[in-house]
Amino acid sequence: MSQNATMDEFEALLNESLEIDTPNEGSVVKGKVIAIEAGQAIIDVGYKMEGRVELKEFANPGEAPQIEVGDEVEVYLDRVENARGEAVISREKARREEAWDRLEAAYAKEERVEGAIFGRVKGGFTVDLGGAVAFLPGSQVDVRPVRDAGPLMGLKQPFQILKMDRRRGNIVVSRRAILEESRAEQRAEVIANLSEGQVVDGVVKNITEYGAFVDLGGVDGLLHVTDMAWRRVNHPSEILSIGETVKVQVVKINKETHRISLGMKQLQSDPWDSVESKFALGSVHTGRVTNITDYGAFVELEPGVEGLVHVSEMSWTKKNVHPGKIVSTSQEVDVMVLEIDTAKRRVSLGLKQTMRNPWEVFAETHPVGTVIEGEVKNITEFGLFVGLENDIDGMVHLSDLSWEQRGEDAIQDYRKGDMVKAAVTEVDTDKERISLSIKALDADTFSDAVDGVKRGSIVTVTVTAIEDGGVEVEYNGMKSFIRRSDLARDRADQRPERFQVGDHVDVRVTNVDSKTRKLGVSIKAREIAEEKEAVEQYGSSDSGASLGDILGAALKGDQ
Repeated sequence: MSQNATMDEFEALLNESLEIDTPNEGSVVKGKVIAIEAGQAIIDVGYKMEGRVELKEFANPGEAPQIEVGDEVEVYLDRVENARGEAVISREKARREEAWDRLEAAYAKEERVEGAIFGRVKGGFTVDLGGAVAFLPGSQVDVRPVRDAGPLMGLKQPFQILKMDRRRGNIVVSRRAILEESRAEQRAEVIANLSEGQVVDGVVKNITEYGAFVDLGGVDGLLHVTDMAWRRVNHPSEILSIGETVKVQVVKINKETHRISLGMKQLQSDPWDSVESKFALGSVHTGRVTNITDYGAFVELEPGVEGLVHVSEMSWTKKNVHPGKIVSTSQEVDVMVLEIDTAKRRVSLGLKQTMRNPWEVFAETHPVGTVIEGEVKNITEFGLFVGLENDIDGMVHLSDLSWEQRGEDAIQDYRKGDMVKAAVTEVDTDKERISLSIKALDADTFSDAVDGVKRGSIVTVTVTAIEDGGVEVEYNGMKSFIRRSDLARDRADQRPERFQVGDHVDVRVTNVDSKTRKLGVSIKAREIAEEKEAVEQYGSSDSGASLGDILGAALKGDQ
């Protein structure tokens, strides 16, 4: 009887124990720290099970473990029993599961989460979000590129979850989104208290090629390089340095984009207000070359006032030369004011106008007929260019090279670099041209020979050569040729052999060509002219007199 009762009690106890729910593997359970030894915490998770957890799993990144005997903690149950009969548990996995639940809730509500940057990986950083590890891209660290993230490491700060995938264990967070949101709120508050035209103090935060960003107390404004000073500023670093406190004026506020434009020069008087009174047209001033371009050079007349010397106004003689070969940056030069346009804030200057026109100087010092000597600078198809003083050239045309030779032939005797003498024949200061003549240095034998001779004149020539086509004759040293057809009026007498070298013959001048330097003569033309004159004086064939009678009478009259 008693034995049956004992068996019933044992069966009841067994059933009761089976009815007790045992924890499932892969779940989070509560446990109590019962001992700490060898860098591990021994935790009783109930159900007559104990497990071990490394102390480092109880520490936040960069901090010491915070765990004591008697503390209640949640751990993750991997397995109910291992080879040593202990439960396999993990505090880190428990924190991760807890964190994922919390982070998913925050992500759904678009709430910020707290975390700490604890490591650097390719492309960004790792962040501990209270048990879950997230990735922070480098572009999401700050609103501006961060060169040194050291000061941010280990600091607890808010982050915004951009993306998370629990199945893959991926979380992407942003610190930049938090800063931009905070900055936007701060910017809106500061901008609300600013107005265009207001003068404020700011601190230079960053300098670029086009300007500087100035912190106005929570909001940045752009101070463009053109608004820093009335004068030309090549780079903002010339007048500003990072960390410097400056006084600026709010030039413009864009309420939609929250962009603020600032100016420093607006706090100074505009030098262009007095340009016309200070720099009268035609006046000469000393300025400093500030910039050189392909089309000219900019010259600063005073701080804030610059003028352009166009390349065409730089030199009287250097026409196709880059301005950089005439002036250099920072050089002081004398310039003349040619034009002022206050509306466009432009001043046209001239450099060559401060020097005398070299062609005018040459004309004064070298009147027509003056003999000069110079080097042949260039040879062209139409003449020689000879270098003269003050970097100007004179030209000897083909027709002014020689009295005796054709210009095309005479120019073959010259080479670049030759020194030649020539006479000044014309100076045109308006067209900047100087005409020279080499042949003018010698007497014009043709002009001297034919002096007083004109077309129709009767002159005596000397036969110098007999040819089949005619005879060569000479008059005052000038050679001429009488063609066979011009040797006589009658065809029967048009024979060159009837003349001998040395004969003196009267001829009629048919042409005097100074350009070709040729004297045209004809015996036939003389005979025809004599016949015509005799007819006019002594009768005509119409009166019944023969030509022989008329000529005989003419001869008697001459006698």
